[in-house]
Amino acid sequence: MDRNFNLRPALNIKDPRVLMRVLIGLLLVANLAAAVVAFKPFGGSADDLRRQQQMLTAQLTREQQQLAASKHLVEKVERARSEGDNFLDKYFTDTQTTAAMILTELNTTAREAGIKMGQAQFNRENIEGSDTLQMLTTNVGFEGNYTNLTKFMNLLDKSARFMIIESMQAAAPQQQAGQALNVSLKIDTFVNDTPGATP
Repeated sequence: MDRNFNLRPALNIKDPRVLMRVLIGLLLVANLAAAVVAFKPFGGSADDLRRQQQMLTAQLTREQQQLAASKHLVEKVERARSEGDNFLDKYFTDTQTTAAMILTELNTTAREAGIKMGQAQFNRENIEGSDTLQMLTTNVGFEGNYTNLTKFMNLLDKSARFMIIESMQAAAPQQQAGQALNVSLKIDTFVNDTPGATP
């Protein structure tokens, strides 16, 4: 009995099942190759690992420097806020007591300098950009000789109150020429109109 043996397996490319198996096999090989390239599951060379370590170390150093700079900036902002609040508490008076305090300060300074203080007029204006701060402008006249008026200005300059002399006008009365000067000052002070603000 003779039998015919065909050692080549029958490969029928026209069969859709065979074609799909070949296509799926090719896609599987391509996916495995892409995964090896992307994920490098077997690790890189020693040089690759060393370069990667250096890159990560440099990145960590940069991040630590940025963190330190941010902390330093936060500390500066907090210090500025604290110093600003202290400045407002020390030099800005509250609404209720401002006029009386300014009058008392000017009167005491004028007596100490040996000059006479005239009538004072007050004008309050809001400061643009603030809901709570106002500027109080005081117009007041003084009479005295040049030496005493100079002493008054020096004392006013050294006052613990934050006062700005915006303008000064001096005139010598004709009937008392050389004896006395009349000086009009425009003085600005600042008011903190926040409820519960300390004077």
